[in-house]
Amino acid sequence: MIQMNYVTGFPYYFESPLNTSMLKKAQKKGCFRYEIFDLKDYTLSKHKTIDDAPFSGKPGMLLKPEPFYRTMDHIQRSFGKHRVIYCGPEGKTLTQKVAHELAHEHMLTFLCGHFKGIDARVLDEFVTDRISIGDYIITGGELASVVVTDAVVRLVPGVLNDLNSAQTDSFESTLLDCDYYTRPETYRGKEVPEVLLSGNHQKADEWKQHNKEEKTRQYRPDLYKIYKEKNRGNENG
Repeated sequence: MIQMNYVTGFPYYFESPLNTSMLKKAQKKGCFRYEIFDLKDYTLSKHKTIDDAPFSGKPGMLLKPEPFYRTMDHIQRSFGKHRVIYCGPEGKTLTQKVAHELAHEHMLTFLCGHFKGIDARVLDEFVTDRISIGDYIITGGELASVVVTDAVVRLVPGVLNDLNSAQTDSFESTLLDCDYYTRPETYRGKEVPEVLLSGNHQKADEWKQHNKEEKTRQYRPDLYKIYKEKNRGNENG
C-alpha cells in the first residue's frame, strides 16, 4: 500500500482524478490512499492569504513559505521522514524507471506549486526529489502530481488484476507497445490482421514483435536507436 499526500492551495482539483478509474479501484483494494493538505488551513493570515509578490519587482505571485512550513511540520510529525516531491522544469524527467522506483515507497508527499512557484526556502528545506513531466508549462503542480501518481500507483502490487498488463506497456522495454484490436473483426472495411485471428500463438507473437519494432522506428526513432544498439551489443556478446 502506498499513501500520497498533496500540499496545495487548490484542494478541490484532486477530487475527480483521484477517484476515477484505476485510482478509485486501487483505493477500494487497499493499495492506495491519499490525503490532501490545504495551505489555507495552515496560514496565520486572517484572510487565508497563501501568496505574495516576489521580491525584485518581477510580475506574478509566489506561494509563501509560512503555510508550507507549518503544513510540513504537521505531516512530518504525523508520518515521519519520507520522500517529498516537487514537480518543476528543473527536475529529472518522469520515466517508467522513475515510476518503478517510487512505487516501492510507502509514502510520497507532493508540494504543488502555482502561479510563479513556491518560495525557494521551502524547496531547499523539504524537497528530496524534483521531477519534470515534460518541457512545457502548465498552470500548477496539481496536474503534474496527478500524472506522477497515476504512473506510480498502477505499478503497486495488487492494483492491476493482471501484472502482465503493466509489464507489456510501452516503455517497460525499449520498444513501444504493439497495436491491439478487438471485435468486430471487420469495421467499415478495415480488418484485423489475419495472423491475430489464426490461433497460431507463435506467429502472433512474431507479428507483435515486428509491429513493436516498426512502430518504434516510425514514431520514436530515438528509442529505436537505443534498441538497435542494445541488440547489437547482445549479439556481439
